[in-house]
Order: sequence, then structure tokens, then C-alpha cells
Amino acid sequence: DNGELGTVEYHPKIKKIHEKNNRRIKEIIAEVGWPGIDLVGEDGAEAAWLIVQHAVLDTDFMKSCLPLLEKAVANKQAKGRHLAFLHDRIMTMSGRPQKYGTQFDISENGEVTSLPIENPQIVDKLREEIGLESLAERTKQMQEIQNERIKNRTK
Repeated sequence: DNGELGTVEYHPKIKKIHEKNNRRIKEIIAEVGWPGIDLVGEDGAEAAWLIVQHAVLDTDFMKSCLPLLEKAVANKQAKGRHLAFLHDRIMTMSGRPQKYGTQFDISENGEVTSLPIENPQIVDKLREEIGLESLAERTKQMQEIQNERIKNRTK
């Protein structure tokens, strides 16, 4: 609320939380494999994915989770969108184009644009297959969220 998070590259409080979460999810995965829906419920599976999705301090760990998540999705133990987001996050963090168009950038003037996409001609088909809305719909949603943030900052 006080704007503190936007003042540094990677806020120490957030870093500490991510480090703690990363340690714990690594323990869980080592013990039981990917924590799927049958084991931990939808909320637990969502939490596991969110922790891995934000494990940006350990990209090797993120990459090691990708095949586990692929298998979980194939076995209906995780949501397809989780796989799309993790895949794209890994790709964009390594400077490569994304597959599903889940990662965005925001310009200084607040314009939301998708980061480079590997195959833009078929991205909407891939998004549909994995359970995501079209890229145009998602871009519009992201722009609306950004516009609201800008509006709230100027109040």
C-alpha cells in the first residue's frame, strides 16, 4: 500500500518469502513428487504452482519442475494453464520466445504488450487447447488491470 515494493529491484521481504517457500516446496516435491489435485486439493495444487512460478531465484529448479507439471497435467492432477505459465516464464527468463503468450511487459506509459511469442500464428489455438482465453482477450484484461493501477496511483 505504501509503494515500498516498487522502490527496489527485488524487495528483501519478498525475496525472504520466496526463499522460504522454495525450500519447502523442494522438500515436498522430493517426498511426494508434484503435489497434484488428488493429494493436496485444487487450492494446494494452485499454491504449489504459484511457488514454483515465482521461484525466480532458482531457475534450474523451475526447469526441473516442468516435466513433473507436464505429467501432472496429463494425469489431470494440475491445470493446463499452470503448465503454460511455467513454460512461458522459463522461456522468457532465458531470453527465448514464449509458446502460450502468458508473459507480458508494461511500457513506461502503461501499455501492456505480450513478450515475444514463438509461433504467433497458432498461439490462440495453443491457448485454447490448454484452457486459456485468446491472447487478445488476455491482453485486454491485463490492460484493464494496468489502467486501474494507474488510476489508483493518481488518486
